[in-house]
Formats: sequence, structure tokens, C-alpha cells
Amino acid sequence: MVRWRAGTVTAVRREWAGAVELDVALPDGTTMRALAYPELVGRPGAGDRVLLNAGALLMGLGTGGYALVVALPDRLPPDPPRALDSRDAGHLVKARYTPLQPILLGVDEEASPHREVLAAADDLDGLPVVTADLHSALPAILAGIRADAPHARVAYVLTDGGALPAWFSRTLAGLRGELAGTVSVGQAFGGDLEASTVHSGLLAARHVLRADVAVVAQGPGNLGTGTRWGFSGVAVGEAVNAIATLGGRPVGSLRISDADPRPRHRGVSHHSLTAYGRVALAPADLVVPDGLDPALAAAVDAALAPLAARHTVVRVPVDGLDAALRASPVPLSTMGRGLDADHAYFLTAAAAGRHAARIAG
Repeated sequence: MVRWRAGTVTAVRREWAGAVELDVALPDGTTMRALAYPELVGRPGAGDRVLLNAGALLMGLGTGGYALVVALPDRLPPDPPRALDSRDAGHLVKARYTPLQPILLGVDEEASPHREVLAAADDLDGLPVVTADLHSALPAILAGIRADAPHARVAYVLTDGGALPAWFSRTLAGLRGELAGTVSVGQAFGGDLEASTVHSGLLAARHVLRADVAVVAQGPGNLGTGTRWGFSGVAVGEAVNAIATLGGRPVGSLRISDADPRPRHRGVSHHSLTAYGRVALAPADLVVPDGLDPALAAAVDAALAPLAARHTVVRVPVDGLDAALRASPVPLSTMGRGLDADHAYFLTAAAAGRHAARIAG
């Protein structure tokens, strides 16, 4: 459960869109690195007393190395501009029934300027949508899209399997100028638009953000237990079903690696094999880049053979993709490995982006 700490801010460090990094002195004389979301708790400054949820940090779990600010008890932020009982206020509650649940304006709510458009929307009109297991695939997919379609409008649909606040992602903050917008769906929040479900988020990407290509992936902090079904990326298969239901073109960005030390993630990760092989009931294009190491390529072919009855395995040329990846405006990193340390992973994601761009035309 929650491991509480209280302390005093001694320094404000880095800031990015929606987040502030802090040093917090604890009563025992130690210092703890913490993260605050000003939209939720206000903007901390040096000397402010803060209450922290430090559990994941103390346990060494995947929080990016932060305690999280729960409140500035001596300096609470003002109420948001719109009163909660106002007729034009949002009523979409996310992180529901938790102490920091935000109340937001859903893109398709009655008060939304996009209500009329989305009330009539029921089809993606063939929109290519890349699905990925890990948040780290996002900039590589975008690099692949930009390699062939530099002016394409790309929307990101942020699902709730990882970090719920979009603000946690420094990657996303660095890509803001590259994206038509972010739609946070399910329990996730903090995007440019808020939606209740993957389905409504996809429709918002197509009909509000006017995307030529969309990417669906969770935020940072994939949850996994090492079992066949106990990982948050299983939702990739459900995203494929949603895309197909709405008349889109699912494009699977496979999790391929010859660098991951865990056997279950070498070759084609069991995450991809379960999500696409067992959960996705609709067909998708599963992209494999040309030029993989021969041993890795053989392992990938063998792993994907059982999936070929439902899906289409697409080979994509990789000319120019390495350069596109190296030109990424944000650092590339997955599980602590950069581009050269896990080249196959990023190349596969970029190839999926290239394939989606070519479908978009």
C-alpha cells in the first residue's frame, strides 16, 4: 500500500510540460527526489512542505526514480476556473475514486466544441493506426513515419496501461511539436484531448485532430509479472480489435530484440505473441524490417508463423531508417538500452511507422 513521507522542498530541478522535478529534505536528514504535477497539486517552490507517496521509489519499482507529490498542505492550489456545477464544465472523472482524481472535459461531452463532430463519427475511414506494447516505441515509430511522410499529421492515443498522467513522459514533452496532438483515454489523462475509451479516442484522433496516421501505446512504466497474461501490454490486442471495428487499418509494431537478457523477450517478445496471437481477433499487418541479423530473422520467422493464419506479415525495407532514428528529437531508450544497444527493437518500430505512412499515402 502507500508508504507516506513528508518533507520540505530544497530545490526545484528540471521542468517539462506538466511536471516539476524536486529535491525534498526529509526529517531524518536524507533527501528524496520527487515529481509534482502542477495541474493536480499546484506548483511547489523551495521551502514548501510536501506530502509524498514514496512506495514505488522505496521498493525500486518503475517510477522513473521519483516519489510523487500528493499535496502541498500549507498552500493548496485554487479551484479550476470552471465551477464543478457549471453547465459548461467537464464531468469526465479519471483515476476514478483515488484521492487525486481529476475532473476533465471529455472530447465528446455535451460541453465540448467537438461534441457534434464526434456524435456523428462512427468510422476511421481506413486510418492506419500503429499499435505498440511499450511507450519507448513511440519516437521510433514517429521517425519511421517522418522518413517517408515528413508532413503527415500524427496523433498519439495514450492508453492507461502505464503512467496515467501524460505529463510524466519526457519523451512526449519532447515530441509535442511533432504530433498533431495526444488523446488520453481510459484512466489516462493530461493529453490535449480526453476520451473515455480507446474507441472514442481513435475517433477523436481522426475527426478532431485530423490525423493521417495514429499511434496507440501506453505511457511509460509497463506493468509485467513475467507470466503469459500478467502484463499491461496485453491491451495491444484489444486496440487492434477497436481499430478494426471502427474501420481503421491496424499495423502492429512488434517487440523484437536480440539484446534483452530475458529469454521471454528475445526474438519476438511473448508480449507481442500473446497480444497479437491470442487477444487480437481482427487481422493486422505485423511489420518485420528487412536486414535483421540472420539468426534473429530466423527466430522471428519461426515465432510469427503461427500468427500468419490471421495476420499479414509485412516485410519493410529499412533504407534511411537508421538515419531517421538517429535524428530523433528525443533520446531513444528501452529498458535502459539505447539505439545501438537494441537496434532491432527500434528498427522494427520505425519500419512499422514507415508501413503506416505508406498506407496513408
